[in-house]
Amino acid sequence: MKLYTLLWAGLLLFSAVVPALEKANPKQVEEVQQRTQQVVPYALDQTKMTFTKTVHGGVQHVVVKSPDNTQQIKLIQENLLKMANDFRKGDFSVTEHIHGAIMPGLTQLKKAETDEIKYEYKALPNGAQIHYSTEYPQYVQALHEWFDAQMSEHGNEAVPEHTQHHSTMAE
Repeated sequence: MKLYTLLWAGLLLFSAVVPALEKANPKQVEEVQQRTQQVVPYALDQTKMTFTKTVHGGVQHVVVKSPDNTQQIKLIQENLLKMANDFRKGDFSVTEHIHGAIMPGLTQLKKAETDEIKYEYKALPNGAQIHYSTEYPQYVQALHEWFDAQMSEHGNEAVPEHTQHHSTMAE
């Protein structure tokens, strides 16, 4: 009986995750890109963005395509620092503007108390990152759903120098 229950639980979990991993339709992706460019100070066409899930949450990188583009690096760093500070305060208004209020994981993330999810900003030589982490399973799940939606609507360009240390779900 236990095996049967485990199989059903696995099937239900898989069926809930699969739609989140599907690529958004091209029109939706274009609309998200337009709304994103309205609110971020850096040029999207000059940057790469990645979302890498980890055991306790995930890491978002935004880096320049050209390492000598110091103006864009500064704009990325300022923007991600502001995002991390906003998220710490429970302010997801920019995310809601870009992706909509029903974005997967967002409702749950907004319920978190100040110390239940860590949003750690780090400047990088070619951009910046935010490391999202929590010890609470419901928020790990919400972060993973949120990352899946981000990847679906923004894409998830490869940034080899940053994905190497996130190649597994371990942190």
